[in-house]
Amino acid sequence: MNVPMSPLVMVLVLLALICPWAAVPAARRLADLLPPRAASLTLAGAAGSLAGGTLLALGVLVGGGLLHHPGLAADVRMSLPWVVSTSPAAVPVAAGAALALLVAGGCAAHLWRRQRALLARTWRTVEAHPGGGDLTVLPEGAPDAFALPRHAGRPGRVVATSAMLRALDRSERDVLLAHERAHLAGRHHLIARTVQLAAAAHPALRGLRPALSFHLERWADEDAAEAVGSRRLVATAVARAALAASASGRQPSLLLAVDTGPVPRRVSALLGPAPRAPRHRGRWMAAGGLLAVVALSLTLSLGSAYGLHEYVEQAQEVSQDR
Repeated sequence: MNVPMSPLVMVLVLLALICPWAAVPAARRLADLLPPRAASLTLAGAAGSLAGGTLLALGVLVGGGLLHHPGLAADVRMSLPWVVSTSPAAVPVAAGAALALLVAGGCAAHLWRRQRALLARTWRTVEAHPGGGDLTVLPEGAPDAFALPRHAGRPGRVVATSAMLRALDRSERDVLLAHERAHLAGRHHLIARTVQLAAAAHPALRGLRPALSFHLERWADEDAAEAVGSRRLVATAVARAALAASASGRQPSLLLAVDTGPVPRRVSALLGPAPRAPRHRGRWMAAGGLLAVVALSLTLSLGSAYGLHEYVEQAQEVSQDR
């Protein structure tokens, strides 16, 4: 008879759940070395991969607990006494993993409903004020401007209050429109939603959300600078829009806006040269470190699933011997 696999499975799962805590600092470090577009996609890809590994690892723990159910053991022809004797902690561990999955699912569902409700509510407001082209101007309200993603078959729009437009001169308004159109064209809301939902699977991934918000805004800033032909003008418009929104006391929302993110860092970046992917060794070391941790997380999760499969086969062999 082979050595029982259940303890090894639990060790693999534990290591897989630890990996995101190491991957998040590596992902943020690498993102700071990349141009905004590449940085945003890197953060989203890392978040999705790590969340997938986490969910798989928790699912393996739940599966290990289910093996203690007499009906399931009989269906797959396992020796239930052997399973109970070799993995006595599997049931309470599985209960904890199931609770974690329920919490993750509940948080993800709450975020999804919240975002859908916000979109529906905002679209009702926008449709009450028809605009020209892809711009809708709301006549009332504090200084505000944001990219409203497509919803229920309606194409995305740029929404701005008249107070925000009054706070900017003509060239700065062009920047604002270019910035928000960049959010819509790049489908930045989907990238942001990926990381937000992934963060529901593992608490460590919440550390990627502020970094992603910054790099998405930087992505739109660079696209706006290319559209209007002046990085300094974009820096001025971003700063002025942020001051106007700050003075109004508006609270941040789930919608991408020109005045969100660490504005001083964005302005400082715009006053410098256009970003380019660095060729120095630090970038490759950061990329290698992140890829190694993400790959390790997925390998450990897949390894735990394979270990559980091997454990079931061992239990079946014991049943046949008896």
